[in-house]
Amino acid sequence: MKIALVTDDGTKISHHFGRATHYAVLEIQNGQILQREMREKPNHKHFAHEPHDHEHEHGHRHGFDAASQDRHGQMFEVITDCEAVICRGMGSGAYENMKERGIRPVITDIASVEEAALAYARGEIVDHVEKLH
Repeated sequence: MKIALVTDDGTKISHHFGRATHYAVLEIQNGQILQREMREKPNHKHFAHEPHDHEHEHGHRHGFDAASQDRHGQMFEVITDCEAVICRGMGSGAYENMKERGIRPVITDIASVEEAALAYARGEIVDHVEKLH
């Protein structure tokens, strides 16, 4: 299985999906990490020139408008071969959009990329949806 973990440095999981600059992609089999790679991830800075939809201006929840969904799609393009994405914080729009695209989003309180990936592979990771914003 391949798992993408949202990171800036390859060792710690980022607190915010949208701001992180990379994915650490780990391939795990039989409880061991077989392969590891870093992939660049588009983040909020890549979309700074685009208008952002705000719930108070448009009457719906932030992150669910068409422009946000398009940005999320661009962030997910480089990890379509992964079954899950693990981060430490994420917006509800990105979380739901990821599920719609067949990638399992997981919000964890584990800081270590390797520790979280192995916990996921063992089926022991907890999805902290209360941390969605």
